[in-house]
Amino acid sequence: MLMIRQFALSAVLALGLAACAEQAKAPTDAANAAAPVTDGAWTLDPAGSRLSYVSIKAGEVAETNRFDTLSGSVSEDGTATLDIDLASVNTGVDIRNERMRDIFFAVADFPKANVTAKLDPAGFAGLAVGQSLTRPLKASVTIKGVSSDVDTEVLVTRVADDRVTVVPTAPVIISTDMFELTDELGELRALAQLPSITPAVPVTFSLAFKRG
Repeated sequence: MLMIRQFALSAVLALGLAACAEQAKAPTDAANAAAPVTDGAWTLDPAGSRLSYVSIKAGEVAETNRFDTLSGSVSEDGTATLDIDLASVNTGVDIRNERMRDIFFAVADFPKANVTAKLDPAGFAGLAVGQSLTRPLKASVTIKGVSSDVDTEVLVTRVADDRVTVVPTAPVIISTDMFELTDELGELRALAQLPSITPAVPVTFSLAFKRG
C-alpha cells in the first residue's frame, strides 16, 4: 500500500510539474510569434534588391543591364513605392552608360523613375514565415514625366519575421512607346551605328523589404 501511495504521489507531482512547464512556456511562445506582415511599414533593402532588363540590338544580340540604386517602401495601408535612380544604370559599357543617362533618360532633368502601386493588406494578413503567395499587381510607372500602367503577377515570400521578398512570376515587358521614348531610342541607335535596337525589353526584379 505504501508503494502505491508513493507511486500516486509521484504521478501527481509529475503532472503538476508538466502543467507548470506548459504555463511557463506559453508566454514565451506568444512572445516569439511573428507579428502579422500587415503590422507596420516596410522599407526596401537596397543591398538585397535588384532590377534588371535585357536589351536586344541588331535583332539578335541580347545584353543584360541593371540599375544599381533603388529605394522604396510599403506603408501600413498598402501604398507601395519604388524609386529607381536612373543615373545608376549599368550596361557594362561606360560610353553606353553615359548615353543612357544623358540622352535616353536625361537624368539632369529627370533623375528618377517612379513606380507606385496599391496593395490590399488583407490579402497578406495570414502570410506566415516560410510561406509564399501570388497576387496580381497593377503598378503605375513614371519615366521622364510620362506615366503608364503595368499589369503583372508577383510572388511574395516571407523569409523571416521582418523580411519579405517580392519577385515577378514572369518578366514584365516595357516598351519605349509607353513612355514616349521612341525618338531617344532612335538617337541611341544612330550614335551606336546599329541597324536596330528592339523597343521592347523584358524587365525582372527581386525586391527585399524589411520591417520599419
